[in-house]
Amino acid sequence: MQYEPELIRNFCIIAHIDHGKSTLADRFIEKARLVTDRDRRDQILDNMDIERERGITIKSQAVSLPFSSSDGKTYHINLVDTPGHVDFSYEVSRAISACEGALLIIDASQGVEAQTLANMYMAIEHDLEILPVINKIDLPSADIEMVKRQIDHDLGLDPDIAIPISAKTGQGVDELLEALVQFVPPPKPLIDHPLQALIFDSHYDPYRGVIVHIRVMAGRIKVGQEVLFMATEGRYVIEETGIFIIGIEKRDELRAGEVGYIIAGIKDISKVRVGDTITSGKDGSREPLPGFKEVKPVVFSSIYPVNSDDYEDLHSAVDKLKLNDASLIYEKDSSVALGFGFRCGFLGLLHLEVVQERLEREFDLSIVFTSPSVRYRVTLSNGETIFVDNPLEYPDPSQVQHVEEPYIKATLITPAEYVGPIINLCLEKRGVQESMTYLDEKRVELVYSMPLAEVLFDFYDKLKSISRGYASFDYEITEFRVTDLVRLDILINGNPVDALSQLVFRDNAAYRARKVCKKLRDEIPRHQFKIPIQGAIGATIIARETISALRKDVTAKCYGGDISRKRKLLEKQKEGKKRMKMVGNVELPQNAFLSVLKADDDS
Repeated sequence: MQYEPELIRNFCIIAHIDHGKSTLADRFIEKARLVTDRDRRDQILDNMDIERERGITIKSQAVSLPFSSSDGKTYHINLVDTPGHVDFSYEVSRAISACEGALLIIDASQGVEAQTLANMYMAIEHDLEILPVINKIDLPSADIEMVKRQIDHDLGLDPDIAIPISAKTGQGVDELLEALVQFVPPPKPLIDHPLQALIFDSHYDPYRGVIVHIRVMAGRIKVGQEVLFMATEGRYVIEETGIFIIGIEKRDELRAGEVGYIIAGIKDISKVRVGDTITSGKDGSREPLPGFKEVKPVVFSSIYPVNSDDYEDLHSAVDKLKLNDASLIYEKDSSVALGFGFRCGFLGLLHLEVVQERLEREFDLSIVFTSPSVRYRVTLSNGETIFVDNPLEYPDPSQVQHVEEPYIKATLITPAEYVGPIINLCLEKRGVQESMTYLDEKRVELVYSMPLAEVLFDFYDKLKSISRGYASFDYEITEFRVTDLVRLDILINGNPVDALSQLVFRDNAAYRARKVCKKLRDEIPRHQFKIPIQGAIGATIIARETISALRKDVTAKCYGGDISRKRKLLEKQKEGKKRMKMVGNVELPQNAFLSVLKADDDS
């Protein structure tokens, strides 16, 4: 296609989770005839099995589409489909920085939700033109007029420009495409400027090396050109450039305003950083583009291979996953129980689950995760301040002056009939209500201040079950507040298992210990001797479960005779079990570690 900047449109699709982003992307791809009827499937851009199974988008995906408008011109539109879950908001921020416009999708039956607001504010920060889209108008419960009032009142956008569509049936999609090319501005024609290209994503190909996803902001980039990665100072010669059309399609060059990829034979994964600026090796730009905010993980957990021989494979897999998931942060770690592994930082519990499944599926690894924790700020008696996210690094309580935990500002939007149960849930989680606002006669916005650690395990799941899926939830970390923190140790047969230790709020410690002990009792197989499972804070035991011994029937061969014969055999067995208990080791299955992660599931 001939390069004309005024015919290029770069936009992303943003919305709350499950409002139809990927379905709309499917309709756009079908309209552009990029897939045949034979290859057509739902969630075309979602290329991970886990995305299809869960029905969610995890990775932002870019695709270039031709669109023949009613004004007789053929536009080149670059679309980025983004995730909706709060854990993947970093993916959304990166996609937004490569665009000039955004389609903000709102469900016609559910209306404006918490993540809708959060994503809109993110788009406004990047000066994007926002076009509201009302989706799912084919549903019997759709209320377009209600949603238009919410667009005006909650979002402050013009409801008259909102396009009603049904991404499922395709109704209104043609009108949306026409509005899109009129509403979203073209990129600035900076082709004569020195090269500036923003790296907004990347992935690893075992044959070609790192494939770098870029948005060219100024100048041009072509095959054979020497380029400089400004942050890592790596110099490479471009082997291939191209654009994304379902797969990848070669082009001789990419120019200002275009979105595409480059391949430069980069084998060292650490040399490619998301947010870096690429410029010419000679006479390039001296100023890098503004990158992204440094990602701040909120949940920490350690990963270990089940078989210690797989450590190098795990190291390689985590490196490659980091390239494809810029929000994953890790460092080397070790455990007495599990050997060598990695301490990782995640953006939330769903992010942790996704990383676990990707390591198991894509790299065929058997791994164990330790119980997740948040990062606490500990002030020691000598006035020194340290940050602790690993229970094993928690200092002796006698050296601790006070501990602070991270608090979040949680925004919940819910139908009015579920307000009571949701307030009870927030109070259970040590939440303090900051405001309660009736957005209209049916919807209420609740703002709570609560500890991040309380939201980690099951808050989101309980919220969805209480509200039958209608309540929405978004949060941001605000501050640290003083808390009463203790280290909960789990002892199996009297020996502490370091991988099962947790940092918990003192009042919750006994409850959490009972839960973990019950789970482990069900997971650990019975041995020839009795196994006590205990939860302890220091030397104080606060919970206990016992796995009863397997009893071999040693008296089976006694068909009669004096009772003393049987007693003699039982006494002999008793002595043997006493000796076995002293030297016997308890084998912990992988499921035992995983069960601790889900310790609150049935509460």
